[in-house]
Amino acid sequence: MSWRPRRSQFDVVQSATHSGRTGLPFPNRKLTSTLYSGEEIAQDQNKHLHRVLMTEKQKTMDAPDSRYSAPSGKKNGRTSLLDSGEDFEVLDEEDIDDEPPPLEDAGGGKGKNTDESEKKIADTDPDLVGPVEEWLDVLGNDQLKKKVLEAGQGRDSRPQKGQNVKINLKTYTKDGTLVEEQPNLSFTLGDGDVFQALDLTVQLMEMGEKALIQTGAKYAYGARGSLEPEVPPNAGLSLEVELLEATDAPDVELLPPAEKIALASHKRERGNVHYQRGDYAFAVNSYSIALQIAESSSKVDISPEEEDELMDVKVKCLNNMAASQLKLDHYDAALKSCVSALAHQPDNIKALFRMGKVLALQGEYTEAIQTLRKALKLEPSNKTIHAELSKLVKKNSEQRGAEQAMYKKMLGNPASSSSSSTQKRRAKSSWGLSWKWLFGATAVAIGGVALSVVIAARN
Repeated sequence: MSWRPRRSQFDVVQSATHSGRTGLPFPNRKLTSTLYSGEEIAQDQNKHLHRVLMTEKQKTMDAPDSRYSAPSGKKNGRTSLLDSGEDFEVLDEEDIDDEPPPLEDAGGGKGKNTDESEKKIADTDPDLVGPVEEWLDVLGNDQLKKKVLEAGQGRDSRPQKGQNVKINLKTYTKDGTLVEEQPNLSFTLGDGDVFQALDLTVQLMEMGEKALIQTGAKYAYGARGSLEPEVPPNAGLSLEVELLEATDAPDVELLPPAEKIALASHKRERGNVHYQRGDYAFAVNSYSIALQIAESSSKVDISPEEEDELMDVKVKCLNNMAASQLKLDHYDAALKSCVSALAHQPDNIKALFRMGKVLALQGEYTEAIQTLRKALKLEPSNKTIHAELSKLVKKNSEQRGAEQAMYKKMLGNPASSSSSSTQKRRAKSSWGLSWKWLFGATAVAIGGVALSVVIAARN
């Protein structure tokens, strides 16, 4: 299987919708049910983006001197990134925020002073000149808008999802302050390698086009902001983007093992970024991509050491996948991820720990305790496992006590009845002993008197 341009998380949603399932759009893959497609987040985006593309196409075809040519018949022959089983690494518990905000709760709002900020940006870079067009509301919610500054080479030059693209990027705050400048920035379109605003808008750009993009915080750095580059929380951004090139992604089966390991690790690390921001659905997507790369067959020689490195990437991805699925309350999927990780490394402590947590959340306390005890045996000094196990044992004991009380109530308090009957039997037994003793004493007394009479008569 050659590594062709893959469908993004937005295509995955559409596939799941057509199949009538949520979260399991790919039944022909071996670990499909461990994945989460992020349908709640991306479905509306995908539908609106499709409408935007169709509207632009119609406008261009209706124009008398349109440069539009029918889109090429190039198809995405690849399976989705979310199609495959995954292997993931687990983030250390101390590195995981217990309650990061979910993606849809990330802050954002209408960009203020759009025209003013556009003017400041234009003043900053006088080279950006070209035909002025109206703003395109990409998602229909006024949170992500695109405006062409310089036209490109036509619609048929637009990049496809799954291709590697190269852009020049300048990032500004809404007041026109330059945050970061990234010339020749490369990423895979639709893989979640960059924040959503870029992933969604670059696919609407033509080769050589320069565009201005206004995005709310939700599609940039969210409610948490960023330390590198320095972006404050809930900050909307203005982006100057120039599309330089788009090329097909390499065939991973032909990649040298070292490059394959580096690529899979890069995708996994991107998943960690999504996780730390609370974007758990996108984290699952990135871990899925990393797994698909790590699990792909190789047409070049690979050493045992390199195979071990790829296996390590798989297990790390599976562990992190389970952590993300736990945050999404997808317990069955998280359990399967843990089982897959343990199939590769039976003594993996992080996989055992997360499996114990999943079983506990499913009410399987006995199995959960056994699993956590196994993990603790492998690492007796681990305080996190100690705390989780103690909490679980206490909860299990309380549940048993409640069940016993319920059974007693249902059976009419049999213990009390048994106690009462025992006391009655004891009382009856004590009275029986008293009468026997009295009868014996009387018989002895009468015998003594009779013996005295006989002796007296003989005398």
